Amino acid sequence: MLKVAVTAAPEGGKANAALIKLLAKEWRLPKTALAIVGGAAARRKLLHVSGDPAELMSRLERWLEARHV
Repeated sequence: MLKVAVTAAPEGGKANAALIKLLAKEWRLPKTALAIVGGAAARRKLLHVSGDPAELMSRLERWLEARHV
């Protein structure tokens, strides 16, 4: 589980868009590679990340190591 906070208001999809923008930037992926597939109107979200699974895991592991998580 990954805990993320954004400052955008949870109205009109602004918070969801901010979440996708933030993660795409952090993980160096196009925004189109991320999609909220569950919990769009809830605090907890389920995201789908498109791409090669091995490459995505490698990126995520490097990202987590850089943050000492």
